[in-house]
Amino acid sequence: MKVSFVFLFLLLAIWSSAQTDTVSSVIIHKDPRVDLLVKKQASINIISKKSVGHTTRGYRLLVLNTNKREDAINAKTKIYTYFPELKAYLVYQAPFFRLKAGNFKTRDEAEKYKQQMTPLFPKGVFIVNDTIEVKGEKTEEE
Repeated sequence: MKVSFVFLFLLLAIWSSAQTDTVSSVIIHKDPRVDLLVKKQASINIISKKSVGHTTRGYRLLVLNTNKREDAINAKTKIYTYFPELKAYLVYQAPFFRLKAGNFKTRDEAEKYKQQMTPLFPKGVFIVNDTIEVKGEKTEEE
């Protein structure tokens, strides 16, 4: 009985094989508009990358280093209130919140803002080396 069951099982496995030895090919019908869309997206990516800018080495002002989130958010609000032209960066590195401001290419630029910020932040404002964001270049097409 066992032998006949195994024989029947093997016979069914061979007979129900889904693979065949014939060679088949796949035909792909591609819409030519897809190539146009790809080219258009590539040009949009180039334009947006130029407008966003890039990063380089520079200086930022370390305004606050605290473990109290509320103090950090209040200081960020104060920076945006008194210096709307500066961008503030609030970074959490456990257990501290570090608030940095500005994107300065030279130390002299950072020094000018440091003197203006010192009365607002009595614990001190420090100039630190950092990776800064530089504005993108404008192209002739724009």
